[in-house]
Amino acid sequence: MPALRLIYRLNNERALRRERVLRDRSNPLEMYNESELLERFRFDRATIFEIVGALTPQLQHVTERNGTLSPSQQVLIALRFFASGSFQNSLGDMVNVHRTTACRAIRRVSLALMRIMGRYVRLPTQEEAARMKQDFYFKSGLPGIIGCIDGTHVRYHSINVQLVCTNDMQIIDLVSKWPGSTHDARILKESALHREFEEGRITGLLLGDSGYPLKRWLMTPVIAPRTPQERRYNFKQASTRSIIERCIGVLKRRFHCLHSEIRMHPERVCVVIAACVVLHNICVEKRMPLPRQVAVLDQPEEVENPEDSLELVIVSFARSCLRARH
Repeated sequence: MPALRLIYRLNNERALRRERVLRDRSNPLEMYNESELLERFRFDRATIFEIVGALTPQLQHVTERNGTLSPSQQVLIALRFFASGSFQNSLGDMVNVHRTTACRAIRRVSLALMRIMGRYVRLPTQEEAARMKQDFYFKSGLPGIIGCIDGTHVRYHSINVQLVCTNDMQIIDLVSKWPGSTHDARILKESALHREFEEGRITGLLLGDSGYPLKRWLMTPVIAPRTPQERRYNFKQASTRSIIERCIGVLKRRFHCLHSEIRMHPERVCVVIAACVVLHNICVEKRMPLPRQVAVLDQPEEVENPEDSLELVIVSFARSCLRARH
């Protein structure tokens, strides 16, 4: 009888215990063609391999016991999350892994991308700034411009994100640590970007909206313009500054997790934002096309007369500075 009781108890424990199952995991790189990869992951096959190669030293597990995910599987899970904003359950089903495994993969890849952000998101050198000034002048006739600045909100735990982009939508500065209630001017004042310009380590001008203070390196619209020159300056300033608004639109449409609600702790949301900005700059560098369903029309503005606008801009900007002092 004791032996029978022992056998009965062992059988019951085995029935209640959840057996560990190692699933057969699919490889999306073998399942999809180039256009399907672009639709689902926002990158072509060659660029995905480059991203995997850059992140492998940080993602490679010490051992392959317990069916650990390869670096390519981790990157694909994270890219799919960034592109779709789907719940981890759906992402896990894509590669046939559990939700918690998908969550850890997203976290590891986000941190790895944030660690290499300095390679892709940085302020320009003197030579690069000179080229940026030429690009902006060729487009709009405004002299000395190296970038446009604006803020955007990422929802759920709202984060107010400060971005600065160039004429080709390359993001050169990112601040993603302030709550959504923080004013754009406060974020700028507390940023390293503000110190760099104030101390003269960066030469050039930024364009910002009326939410920012007027500074010798930050051109804002003229409030209540009274003369034709001031109205024309405001038109030029707004049409040129629209590049940052289009950049934010492309960023959020390409990586839909930033457009929908990121249901994570705020600190993790900030890491995800940084990871998406790095990937956005890789897309710009590689000239990745936008997927068809999120394509954004981007038509350059016509420059009526750059030589004439140069004089008007200088005069209007000087008047704005004098008005700000009073």
